[in-house]
Amino acid sequence: MKELGTKTVADMVTENIKTAHVFKKYGIDFCCGGGISVEKACEKANVDYDLLANELLNVDNNISRATNYNSWELDFLTDHIINVHHSYVEENIPLLLQYSDRVAQVHGQYYTELLEINKLFKEVAGELSAHLKKEELILFPFIKKLVKAKKENTEVPQANFGMVDNPIKMMEVEHEDAGEVLRKISVLSNNYTPPESACNTYRAFYAKLEEFEQDLHQHIHLENNILFPKSIQLEKQMKTA
Repeated sequence: MKELGTKTVADMVTENIKTAHVFKKYGIDFCCGGGISVEKACEKANVDYDLLANELLNVDNNISRATNYNSWELDFLTDHIINVHHSYVEENIPLLLQYSDRVAQVHGQYYTELLEINKLFKEVAGELSAHLKKEELILFPFIKKLVKAKKENTEVPQANFGMVDNPIKMMEVEHEDAGEVLRKISVLSNNYTPPESACNTYRAFYAKLEEFEQDLHQHIHLENNILFPKSIQLEKQMKTA
């Protein structure tokens, strides 16, 4: 912990770009003002050094989820999607918007693709925020009602949208739209590869964008390939029982 405190913020970010997101979270300048030690940066930003150091040391400790999602109950799977993937999107959109605006403003004159990336990310951010709410307020509660009715051997719940495949089809179209926007961003960013001269904010932006796309792929996989088909199947089984 002490050794970490003597390293400069810029050195930490150069060694591992993921640390940039921790510094950003605590309002510590890792780009132009990154030449001071982590300890000094904490003093300057009035941040608890031990708290920050712990997050920096654990930035790569991703818990392995070698999980058979296909075996999970659907109500449990919906909670997992909300708690893990919806939360990730909601927490990271504001950070990415800050990065995107800053990088486009500073470097967009020379790297014009950043202006298009900025526009595209704002578009997908707005669409995803609305999409998550539709799932959380309409579709997922109905899926939970289906599971409850199955367990309690009661009638299939009625919904004003008809069969469950109606909102599911809408969600799948929105998944495809979001995926297409991120594919465009990936192409424009040369598969999230910043130029050699890129500053740390620029590099952090691309690294976070890539992470965001990977999380969205997992998120959509759980819904399109497991939750949605199983929900449709469950409703059909209950209606014919």
